Amino acid sequence: MLVNNNLYKKSSKSQKLRCEICANYCKIAEGNFGVCRQHKNINGELFDTSYGIVSSLSPDPIEKKPLHHFLPSTFTYSIGGFGCNMTCLHCQNYMISHEYDKNSRGIKITPETIVENAINYNCQSIAWTYNEPTIHLPFSKKTSMLARAKNLKVIYVTNGYFSQQSIEEILTFVDAFNIDLKSMSREFYKKVCGADLDVVLDNLKRVYMEGKHLEVTNLIINDYNDSIDEINQLCDFVANELGPEVPLHFSRAFPYYKMRDISPTNPEILFKAREIANEHGIENVHLGNI
Repeated sequence: MLVNNNLYKKSSKSQKLRCEICANYCKIAEGNFGVCRQHKNINGELFDTSYGIVSSLSPDPIEKKPLHHFLPSTFTYSIGGFGCNMTCLHCQNYMISHEYDKNSRGIKITPETIVENAINYNCQSIAWTYNEPTIHLPFSKKTSMLARAKNLKVIYVTNGYFSQQSIEEILTFVDAFNIDLKSMSREFYKKVCGADLDVVLDNLKRVYMEGKHLEVTNLIINDYNDSIDEINQLCDFVANELGPEVPLHFSRAFPYYKMRDISPTNPEILFKAREIANEHGIENVHLGNI
C-alpha cells in the first residue's frame, strides 16, 4: 500500500526517502526498510508492506489494555500487527514486534471485516494493541474511520513515539490512549529502547491537552527504573504536567527477549509506587501483572 505523501519526503540529493510516520524519521535507501521493518522504499516511493496484515484479533475486556476508566466493563476488539519503532530489550511481545515472519504468520483482513467482527462480538470499541500501532497508520486510520462511522470508539495502546506529522492524523480518529512511559531517564530510553524520552513526554502532553482520554502505564524493572527518585519524578510529571485525574498503571516486569537475566519485579516496589503516586495526588492508581 502506497503511503500518503504527506508522511514521507523525497531527497533532491539522493534516492533515500525520509519516513515521517514516527519519531525515528528513518532515511530509507532504495529497496530498504526503516527501523520498524514495515515501510519500504520501492522505486522512490514509500510503501506500507503490512497493510491489511495482522498478527492477532481478539475481543478482550477493555481493562486488559489496560484502560480502567474508559467504557468500563465493556469489550474491545483488539487488533495486533507486526514490528515496532522501538527496540526495547525487555519487550513483552517480542514474538510479533521483533522476531516474526509476517508473510507466513500474518492474517490478511480488510478494514470492513475488522469492523464487522467488532460489531458481531458486541464490542463498543476497537483497540490497536499488542505491537506499536503508529507504524501501521494508513491501515489503522482507514479501519478506525469506518469503526467510528458505526459508533465504535477507537483506542491506541502505544509507546507514544509519534512524529509531529502522524500525531496530527492520529488525534483525528483516536478516542482513548494508553501510553507507555517507560522511564524518566533519557539514558534508559536511549540504551534500552533506542528512543528519545523527550518525544514521548511532549506527545503525552499533546494528547492530554487535546482532551483525549489518557491513561499511562509504567513497567517497573528491577535495577533499571525502580528507584524511589525516578518513581517520584514520574508521578510528578503525571500529576503536574498532565493532571492528577489521569489514571496511572504500574506493572510488573518478567524476564523476556534480551533481558532474560532480570528477576520478576518485586511486588513491594509496586506497592511503594502506588503509595508515592497517592502522595502526589494522583486519583486513580492501578497495579498490573501481580
